Amino acid sequence: MIWTEASSSRRQRRARLLVTTSIAGLMMANIAVAQEAPSIQLNTIVIDGDTSPVGPDKGYIAKNTMTGAKTDTPIREIPQSISVVTREQMDDRFSEQIEDTIAYTSGVTASPWGVDDRFDQFLIRGFDIGPYAVYRDGLPQKAIDFSGFKAEPYGLERVEVLKGPASVLYGSNEVGGIVNLVTKRPTQDPLYSAYASYGSFNTYETGIDLGGPLDKEGVWTYRLTGLFRDGQTQTDFSKNNRVFIAPAITWSPSADTSLTILANYQWDKLTPNTFLPIASPDFPNIPKFSRSFTTSDPNFDRFDADHGSIGYEFEHSFNEEWKIWQNLRYSQQNTDYRHLYYSNMIDDDTMGRTAFTVDETATLFSVDNGVQYDYEGKRITNTLLMGFSYDRQTVDGQNGFEAEGPSLNINDPIYGIDVPSPPIYVDRRQTVDQIGLYAQTQTKFDDHWLLTLGGRQSWVEDKTFDRLSNSTSEQSDSAFSGKVGLGYLFDNGLTPYISYSESFTPTIGQGFSGQSFSPSEGQQYEAGVKYEPDYFPGTVTGSVFEITKSNVLTPDPDNLGFDVQTGEVRHRGFELETVVNLFHGVSLTGSYTYLDAEITSSNVDGELGNRPALVPEHQASLWAKYTFESGAFEGLNIGSGVRYVGSSFGDNANQIEVGSYTLVDAAISYEKNGWKGSLKANNVFDKEYYSTCAGDSSNTSCIYGEGRAIKATLSAKF
Repeated sequence: MIWTEASSSRRQRRARLLVTTSIAGLMMANIAVAQEAPSIQLNTIVIDGDTSPVGPDKGYIAKNTMTGAKTDTPIREIPQSISVVTREQMDDRFSEQIEDTIAYTSGVTASPWGVDDRFDQFLIRGFDIGPYAVYRDGLPQKAIDFSGFKAEPYGLERVEVLKGPASVLYGSNEVGGIVNLVTKRPTQDPLYSAYASYGSFNTYETGIDLGGPLDKEGVWTYRLTGLFRDGQTQTDFSKNNRVFIAPAITWSPSADTSLTILANYQWDKLTPNTFLPIASPDFPNIPKFSRSFTTSDPNFDRFDADHGSIGYEFEHSFNEEWKIWQNLRYSQQNTDYRHLYYSNMIDDDTMGRTAFTVDETATLFSVDNGVQYDYEGKRITNTLLMGFSYDRQTVDGQNGFEAEGPSLNINDPIYGIDVPSPPIYVDRRQTVDQIGLYAQTQTKFDDHWLLTLGGRQSWVEDKTFDRLSNSTSEQSDSAFSGKVGLGYLFDNGLTPYISYSESFTPTIGQGFSGQSFSPSEGQQYEAGVKYEPDYFPGTVTGSVFEITKSNVLTPDPDNLGFDVQTGEVRHRGFELETVVNLFHGVSLTGSYTYLDAEITSSNVDGELGNRPALVPEHQASLWAKYTFESGAFEGLNIGSGVRYVGSSFGDNANQIEVGSYTLVDAAISYEKNGWKGSLKANNVFDKEYYSTCAGDSSNTSCIYGEGRAIKATLSAKF
């Protein structure tokens, strides 16, 4: 079946027409300039550490990014909010998961589902997009069903958060934004480092990070990063084990050509966290469970996953104007997941449990090709990017489900029982292919005015073979996404900007009529100011935005058991973020987020006008580090931070309120002669809180956030 796009509103049609015609006009202008303008010799630019778009960065501040435009662009020239977490920030804080690295970032709600080692879970601008919005080195590393391709932060150079729609450059994506993970790359300078640590829940960990040239000329360079972890979590009978290794090698025969091969393998043996009952009118004597209580069983519960990937980045410059590049990667994950989770209270002493299993293999192949033309004239500079991308993701496996699994006595739980495998209710092979053609132009007038235009045409095809019914279903879609941004560079470092951008996400399924669903669509209007002064190293970004997501599924009021696409949500908000390397050894990050989120269209009684589940209205964070640069305490670093997450709701009906919480983190380290000892702690005061809740007023369950976690580390660099 062929999807047909739903009718756009008049506002959306005008915006798309503006983007399309502007791109066409600027494409013609670029072609004319390329034909008529003489060749211009550009001065050689020396890239310093903090101006590289992939790191390594100096301190807490990153100047340039590849994520915002797929070109090496100063962050202040991107007409959209983007945050970069550098390697030093990750090293200074307790960063065991991707959620930890972005917990101090504006617009991000980290770990909304509590401690979840299976996936990278987060909200961006109030949209729960977590593992489905993760990229690695500009290529998708999204979760496929229950295969999350969860990343190890130790293997990363930086983490970048692009807020708002990103479909022009990256194809199908949720409207809230994306997270791009930048892998550690080979280095020209020799690098030899290792560490060992011990922390909470009897967790041991050791790692190595090696790199440098392989020959005298530096044509060949390498990087080898590895990690081993054996531990537990705050839940009884849990496991938190990991083996990670990431080799990389770069071949640079000249300044114009480079080829980098990136690979990694990761083996995880984990235990899922679980929701716990807290309220039921029929059973008022439910006790308050401890954070360590588990509803599952160690004989049954597990999340075992191994995944690996291999790919390359190739780049060649023909001259100082024309450049081509190709990025390619193949990834595969095998997942064996079993869990017993709470379903209902049977009586005052007995909990009902549901058994769920997943046994699947997921693969992801991605290739992205780009042609870049850079022009510099007397009053105009322009970067034109044209690209073609192809992605194929597959998942092949079975899911089991038994609603009435073995019960559990909550006052005298017995573990170690034999749990029968639940019956299979899903057995399928699904393949999703996506092709995209995109173009973007970044123009600077008189060294001040900035104009960014982009557009993408995407084609998506989904094919699923159901082994249980011996049937095949197919669904196809095409969508156009556009963006336009305008900014002005003041000489004092101030850059105000405005922008409009779009996104789309395929919606699989059919309505009552048998017609396939159209994609959900997202539109964002954003205005902001970026400030990057000359008199001290720091950045300040403030932005206001309105995001609308339409074509959301909501129950069909006329046909029971079917859905229609008349649902809509709207998020309006304000963000403020600063990153500063102050004089005399002070580094600082701070953020504040305000979100006014509303369900603006729904057929579910009691939802219209409500706040969507999980979305806090207010969030704030502050982290500061002081380094003793001289004197008796030279080499000593002291850091501390505070994170505030406001109250939210666990359901769209807004019947279950989840309280706000404030967490304090801290770190101290001492470094001398290449050796470094550190002590880091998250949730220093062991605040007990719920990340979120679910259900309704008759049966409410909640999931705990992470309690205090401490890690002591000894590391060495040679």
